[in-house]
Amino acid sequence: MTVYITTTIPYVNARPHLGFALELVQADVLARFHRRRGEAVRFQTGTDDNSLKNVLAAEAAGVPVQEFVDRNAEAFVALREPLELAVDDVIRTSRDPRHRPGVERLWRACADAGDLYREHYEGLYCVGCEQFYQPAELTGGRCPEHGTEPQRVAEENWFFRLSRHADRLHDAIAGGRLRVEPAERRNEVLAFIAGGLADFSISRSTARARGWGIPVPGDPGQVVYVWWDALGNYLTALGYGTGGDDLRRWWTGADRRVHLVGKGVLRFHAVYWPAMLLSAGLPLPTHVVVHDYLTANGRKISKSGGNSGGDAADPVALTRAYGTDAVRWWLLREVPRVGDADFTVERLIARADDELANGVGNLVNRVVSMIHRYRAGHVPGAAGAAGTAELERVAAGAPGTAELERACREAPERVAAALAEFDFRRAASAVWAVADEANRYVNLARPWELARDGDDALDAVLAALLRACRTVGDHLEPFLPGAAARVTAQCAPVDGVLPAPRPLFTRLGSPARPPRPA
Repeated sequence: MTVYITTTIPYVNARPHLGFALELVQADVLARFHRRRGEAVRFQTGTDDNSLKNVLAAEAAGVPVQEFVDRNAEAFVALREPLELAVDDVIRTSRDPRHRPGVERLWRACADAGDLYREHYEGLYCVGCEQFYQPAELTGGRCPEHGTEPQRVAEENWFFRLSRHADRLHDAIAGGRLRVEPAERRNEVLAFIAGGLADFSISRSTARARGWGIPVPGDPGQVVYVWWDALGNYLTALGYGTGGDDLRRWWTGADRRVHLVGKGVLRFHAVYWPAMLLSAGLPLPTHVVVHDYLTANGRKISKSGGNSGGDAADPVALTRAYGTDAVRWWLLREVPRVGDADFTVERLIARADDELANGVGNLVNRVVSMIHRYRAGHVPGAAGAAGTAELERVAAGAPGTAELERACREAPERVAAALAEFDFRRAASAVWAVADEANRYVNLARPWELARDGDDALDAVLAALLRACRTVGDHLEPFLPGAAARVTAQCAPVDGVLPAPRPLFTRLGSPARPPRPA
């Protein structure tokens, strides 16, 4: 199977926040999971540089636009290391030589299909959303996303004939050719289509764009609308417009084309973008996977909405203060498939201490310590398959063995089933369930009493526990790659002897204010 996984590309009008880190981590889990199965994977992200809001932010900062964009874009690109992301490609729309030719090619393809026309337009425009709104879509006359009053704009722009593609869009989504997940978001998209699709503006005057952006082919007085420009990145990074084999392999020939997006940009990715592809004669994405918002103190974390969450929602500051494992684990274990999640440092610490330090870390440390104490570090059953089978037979008589073996046996299927539905919390829970069951087994089997009494079941119980630790390390890899490597190394014998036990996680204790990024 060939799988192409993308995140949205965020505006770079401010530094990245935890909301975008969520999307990156979810994409990384999918990429790692499919790679483990031997499948060909491309994981791509990037930055949306050609936005009016970037221009306005640069002007407010008194910095040249390109300098401002470069500086902030670097902060997004630099998330790779602190979040332990296995990213294959990053595209920057103002710098990458692949991008402009691809945007121009997409424009011409839709023009050749008869789907572009120029018309005078007057409407209500939200700079934060980079979107026109109908009055009925506003909340008390304000943008539903940003709470600001939209500007009234009148100009002549290029338009895309979205209305022409309504029936084909409906059929593709309703029939499952394009899966919008979860079902609540799919129903939202179908209702939007059923309400009637209006053609939408896809250019801005060069004057209003402050001269920033990609000029419309053949019309230098207009620049390509930022969403048209940005959505094209999923193709332009593959050589659409510049050539090469990547487009054939990862788009036209891929088994899965998966976009991970926030609910605020659902319409663009599940309606506008597929319509553009239909117009250009290109395959649709196979999946648009939608996450809801992260909030801080009950408010959406947002760069443009005026609530970045401060240091407490800065992913770099959080990883420096509490570690990558704690940040990734909170994002994966706390955020539901549907519904917003409120972030606090206290919740991050509680989850990491309870499940990582006191759960997984304590389990592995106890098991390896007991094997060293009672068997000088030698792995029970290491003599061969027959010995292992005998240990399993003996262990079957110990209380809790059946439940532990079931948790280990079912973990791969449970993780796979959850990720097939893009339920990251349920997938991470399936791995945690093995560690939880193993800790329960320690207390039921009581190996220290078996050692004291010289019970022959000791080796069998220790072997069952070590298998459980290895299962945790193995299936934890897509979620916490660094932690998984430490667990696996702790459980891997060298010349038949396990390494000396050492703490795998630091207990975080009371919250500390994260330092600001350098």
